[in-house]
Amino acid sequence: MVGPTRFMTLLTCCELGVIDALRKNGRMTAAELGEAVGAKPDAVEQLLFLLVKEDFLRYDEEAGAYFPGPFFGGIPEPALQHVVSFLNMIKVVMLRQIFYLTESVKTGTVVGLDKLFGFQGNLYEAAAGEHTELREAWAPMMDGVTGQNDPWFWSNVDIPAGSKVLDLAGNTGFGAILTYRNNASPGLHVTTFDLPEKEAPSLENFRAHGVEEHCSFIGGDVFDGVPKGFDVVLIKNFLDMWDREDVLRILTGVNEALEPGGRVNILVPVYPEDIKDPASAGVDFFPAYFLGCTMGKGGPQKMSTYRRWLEECGFTVTKTVAQDLSTMPGALVAHGILCATKA
Repeated sequence: MVGPTRFMTLLTCCELGVIDALRKNGRMTAAELGEAVGAKPDAVEQLLFLLVKEDFLRYDEEAGAYFPGPFFGGIPEPALQHVVSFLNMIKVVMLRQIFYLTESVKTGTVVGLDKLFGFQGNLYEAAAGEHTELREAWAPMMDGVTGQNDPWFWSNVDIPAGSKVLDLAGNTGFGAILTYRNNASPGLHVTTFDLPEKEAPSLENFRAHGVEEHCSFIGGDVFDGVPKGFDVVLIKNFLDMWDREDVLRILTGVNEALEPGGRVNILVPVYPEDIKDPASAGVDFFPAYFLGCTMGKGGPQKMSTYRRWLEECGFTVTKTVAQDLSTMPGALVAHGILCATKA
């Protein structure tokens, strides 16, 4: 019952500048904080009670001053900004839409987008179009996820020298650019595969980053078929958008496109094998996110489920690894990597 109120109390302290003031100045009274952020001290103190309860902040009774707890006192600034961008995305993209979660589940569509924005489709389509409010809240959060996950992904994935790589559902080419930069070798070529309307921005991005000789674009729909002639297929943050039937269609299409021995490397958020694991907030977040706010379908699975689905589609899984959330300050959920070859 208190989830929404706890969320907005924490986010409001960030938006007001209370957290920034305490990180900068150390100990401050409610009166000093009120003056710093332009709000009545009594109201600020009401908000701070919850943050003290949860040890986000601590209170010195003798001095009457607040100061950061271990989280806000120790988290690096880039990680904190990622947390705040995540909170802002939830506020703008999710809080209003999940009012219609029941209707979204019944219809398999994102009802909130229609009711609130007059848009029939999914969040990614809406954000790519005229709905700048959604894009400006969602894109920074996703940039933060990419910045957090890409170094870890490339430290665990091997791309053989000279490979022909296909970045499946690679959007506007940044995944291809990062793939080339992290694995540059003579003859390596990376191709973005996505809907045809992504071609022009992809090619422009390749030119802007000086990789147009090493990166290219193929337009198409993954459900109509996957291009052939590639040694490695990358599937990053895409499978979780779909239900089981569609995931199997995607993996089957990738298998049919690869020659025997061809590789697929997958990056995807995963639920813990023990759903009750308190370290992961995946099941707290993703069902409402995907069903009520983005796709009207989909959601992550356990690593063991993705492994089984890969095997059902003719792959031999060669490696699985999941992130350790204890080493990732501010991270909400763990991602997993699955590497497999065509049997």
